[in-house]
Amino acid sequence: MQRLIEGVHKFQTDEFGNYRKLFRKLSQDGQNPHTLFITCSDSRVLAELITQSKPGDLFVVKNVGNIVPPASVQGDTNSTAAAIEFAVESLRVSDIVICGHSQCGAISALLGATPVGKNTPHLRDWLRLADPVLETMRKEYGHITKETERMTAAAQENVLFGLDSLHSYPCVQNRLMDGSLRLHGWFFQIATAELFAYDPDTRQFSPLLAEK
Repeated sequence: MQRLIEGVHKFQTDEFGNYRKLFRKLSQDGQNPHTLFITCSDSRVLAELITQSKPGDLFVVKNVGNIVPPASVQGDTNSTAAAIEFAVESLRVSDIVICGHSQCGAISALLGATPVGKNTPHLRDWLRLADPVLETMRKEYGHITKETERMTAAAQENVLFGLDSLHSYPCVQNRLMDGSLRLHGWFFQIATAELFAYDPDTRQFSPLLAEK
């Protein structure tokens, strides 16, 4: 906790001056983020850092395993849905990014490599939302035996599952139909800080390239 407190004071004394005008503008005008960024709660994955975004640029949703439940899921397992609807309907973001990552603990638990104990029932129920990913792994990836490769494949399939789930939200469907919303699937390689984007034409995750 002391490290957090020291960080707060460092920000206020050393860094805030660089953002003073921006924060004043944000406090007066409200937020107007361009992108909803859904990623994992993993402490190594920081949306603003890896995209070099400023305050106000991203509406970030972090949850265990960057899982996007279908719109039909009700109750305390779908608070992510509220964020999706708010970002799409109220904030009118133009893009949604789902960003998975390597060495994901949630994916490890989903695959059974890290068993979920009886003292974590909420985690167990949350991971069950991604059962379609397990089914895909059984059908399409039975030939892969190396654990790291299976982890990567499952993490990327989880991103694709999230993209499919987004299509179940009426607000997303409407925005996609009028062309005012774009969906993106990304994968972050922690060791190298590389980002890969899903290409629906090749059906592969390829290195993210700057748009010309």
